[in-house]
Amino acid sequence: MEAGFLAHLFAAIGDATHRSFTPRATTPVGGGCINETYLLEGADGSRYFLKLNHIQHYPMFIAEAAGLNAIAATQTTRVPQHIAHGTADSHGFLVLEYLELNSRGNARLLGEQLAALHRCTAPRFGFAQGNFIGTTPQPNGWSENWPDFWREQRLGFQLRLAAQNGYGGQLQTLGENLLDALPAFFAGYTPQPSLLHGDLWGGNHAFVAHGAPVVFDPAPYYGDRECDLAMTELFGGYSADFYAAYRAAYPLDAGYAERRDLYNLYHILNHANLFGGGYAQRAKEMMQRLLAKVG
Repeated sequence: MEAGFLAHLFAAIGDATHRSFTPRATTPVGGGCINETYLLEGADGSRYFLKLNHIQHYPMFIAEAAGLNAIAATQTTRVPQHIAHGTADSHGFLVLEYLELNSRGNARLLGEQLAALHRCTAPRFGFAQGNFIGTTPQPNGWSENWPDFWREQRLGFQLRLAAQNGYGGQLQTLGENLLDALPAFFAGYTPQPSLLHGDLWGGNHAFVAHGAPVVFDPAPYYGDRECDLAMTELFGGYSADFYAAYRAAYPLDAGYAERRDLYNLYHILNHANLFGGGYAQRAKEMMQRLLAKVG
């Protein structure tokens, strides 16, 4: 990092915290595969978590800051506090509260807090702005109708992107058939627009001192709360205590198991678009199973 950029970054931290930031150490840390990440330590003992990327990716940091602030405002579950974000030279940056994270903690409390987050609702489905799922844009235009939102702004969007990425043929045919069949999955079920984390896989939660849970890297919007629960099951990382506590606090509809793959298909399609590999085949298999349920 160049001296001019660092001066701008430290000034931004000072402006946000209303006290001068004099750096003592800047240490690279692990934090995912998209951004460079650092621990910033100040001479006064303050510590911050820095995400850094090329300026073309700065919209991701704007969206992440908005998402963290939206979840923090509910006072339901802890997220890293947003400190500052901005650009300098050819870089975009996001500065967050630095937290000492552990893999073990109070899973029951995490389930209860997620249920509390999901009780925060809006009149419509969507969000005040688009954001990102990984590096893929995630549109969040407001909609009165949940199946329409899921058709156009989730599955339909990913299928169109898949076509641009060369995934045609059977994947598109199955996708079109599934989009036509969507109403069958919502017969007798009308979800509320709940505030979702939006990207709740096992790597996006941890625990801090005394086992208190914290969630991070959100892609939030107001949608069916089953979407968050479904993703927790997609790659694992959540305990039986978590699910028991969530269901006790906010029981799920009996048809959740029928919609779980429908919601996780969005993430598998996104993985196909981001990483290729076997994800496109997995998406086709998921769509075949889903169509068989309503065939």
